[in-house]
Amino acid sequence: MAHGDYPDFQLKLPHGGPRASGRLLADKGTNGSQQFLVLAGSPVRSKVVPSFSSNPNESYRLREDLIEEGVIVQSDEHPGYYEFVRNHTFGSPSSAASVILGSTVSGYTSWKTTDERPLGDFLALPPWGPSRAWLVRGSNVFGWDLVQRLWLREGLVSLAATHLREVDQLISKEELRTIVDEDYEGVLTYNQRQRMIDELYLFLARMKPGDRVCTISEGALYLGEITGDTDRVRSEGNRSNLRRPVSWNEPGFPYEELPEELQQKLSIQLDVVDLTPVKAYVDGLGRSDEELAADTEGSDPETDTAALMVRRELELPEPTDKLANDLLVHDVAWLREIRELLWDDKQLVFHGPPGTGKTYLALKLAEFFGGGPEQVSLVQFHPSYSYEDFFEGFRPREDPGTREVAFRLQDGPLRELADHASLEGNRHLPHFLVIDEINRANLAKVFGELYFLLEYRNRSVRLTYSGDDFALPPNLFIIGTMNTADRSIALVDAAMRRRFSFVELSPSTEPTRGLLRRWLAEHERESEPADLLDELNRRIPDPEFRIGPSYLMNRSVYREGGLERTWRTKILPLLEEHHYGEGLDVEHRYGLAALCAALGNETTS
Repeated sequence: MAHGDYPDFQLKLPHGGPRASGRLLADKGTNGSQQFLVLAGSPVRSKVVPSFSSNPNESYRLREDLIEEGVIVQSDEHPGYYEFVRNHTFGSPSSAASVILGSTVSGYTSWKTTDERPLGDFLALPPWGPSRAWLVRGSNVFGWDLVQRLWLREGLVSLAATHLREVDQLISKEELRTIVDEDYEGVLTYNQRQRMIDELYLFLARMKPGDRVCTISEGALYLGEITGDTDRVRSEGNRSNLRRPVSWNEPGFPYEELPEELQQKLSIQLDVVDLTPVKAYVDGLGRSDEELAADTEGSDPETDTAALMVRRELELPEPTDKLANDLLVHDVAWLREIRELLWDDKQLVFHGPPGTGKTYLALKLAEFFGGGPEQVSLVQFHPSYSYEDFFEGFRPREDPGTREVAFRLQDGPLRELADHASLEGNRHLPHFLVIDEINRANLAKVFGELYFLLEYRNRSVRLTYSGDDFALPPNLFIIGTMNTADRSIALVDAAMRRRFSFVELSPSTEPTRGLLRRWLAEHERESEPADLLDELNRRIPDPEFRIGPSYLMNRSVYREGGLERTWRTKILPLLEEHHYGEGLDVEHRYGLAALCAALGNETTS
């Protein structure tokens, strides 16, 4: 597009302020971006946002110089603002917008025509679209830290392409694939070539001026904005022969202080990574809530709104006395401890003998902490359960059109829940996966590489089947239940013990010990069933095989003959199995008549 074909652009100052005016020029600035002319009389914010001055960058220093030189002065026409006394040419639209707004913003979305079309729509190369965010690694390129030695000093980002021929920036991925296969045959393996194709395509064809770019060096994340197209140069050792100009902000942000969601993406072991799914976190780096809200009118409203939304803190509701009463838990302090364990570890297992209400409690707590049943999924493990069932795998599926059956990649319950929890509008909401009978499956087989993520929530791993880079979202919690009559907790492997908190639900300890008595009192029934259960458990020597109260917390037990029927068909069979082969007379020791006699009661019908 010729210089004369560009329309005039305006920049709204926040809080209903006046508008600055400018024009896009055809000439390139020193960083490769097209220059931008701000017209005399354009207003300038009199104050800068705190992050703009506390982390001085090129735009901040330029603003200070223009004020000192008298190019920007107090405005008579717009009281409370500065203004340009003459036309001034900037190296890029973003530099001009940042100086005027006193905040680091993208000029490609901030400068707009009178009919609200962004400046970026008028750039022919590369194709324009929504602003994206990228990670490009440069701290170890053939043994050099290019970030410190080159990128930050000269304002660029680069890729090494030692053997690549000259290619067009708008090359298609298939064309690039053919060229890389030819140019690197015998130099790189097949998998290495596929990785290089992906990274080159992103760098050449997908990145564009106005996109955010991040890099990591010396324990810090550096943030900048791409300001121009790709250039090919000769470089020492061919370490940086493909380059894009970048306006870097300094200093960097300490890596360990970054949001966990951003750390997950940054842990992907590729040289070029699309960070757009977590761009809202990138946009908010170094900026307070007040700054983001104040800049809404002066920059991209959608970006700032998203940056504020992802800051909505994840919370687990504080347990209440009402919840304790509803669950018949003896003390709300016990529920608070469960909350703290979930908050700290993300994973918890309720373990205990049968009938102690493990699954019921897990579901009710998940619904309470998650804000409703829609944030809770339930899965039950069994001996044949596998990674493919739990997370992802190829399964036979019929094509509705052709009626042919083929193996297709299918998500399991954990992948589905994780993807749902990761959606931008859901990141502040707790999501729960309840795994019933977690100890009945081969856990190492079921979890696979996900075992690593249970312990390191700020990292990503490459998945076995899809090849995607995956991380468990911070708002995904797991509650498992484990029947110790099936398997002692002492037999659980160390990897699982390290990744889960274990909470015992035992008939001999609260909240399970007094649960039946509280239930009977609430339903205005006599305490005799609780006395019988206590006497029964007193006779069972192994605490892992004692009987929980759930068997007697059912209205059917209290119909005529219901207690005897429940004892004969549900409780005694468990004890017969436990004592199988011992020659013990189970009825004589644990039968209802024997227990009633011990308590001095008549046999209860």
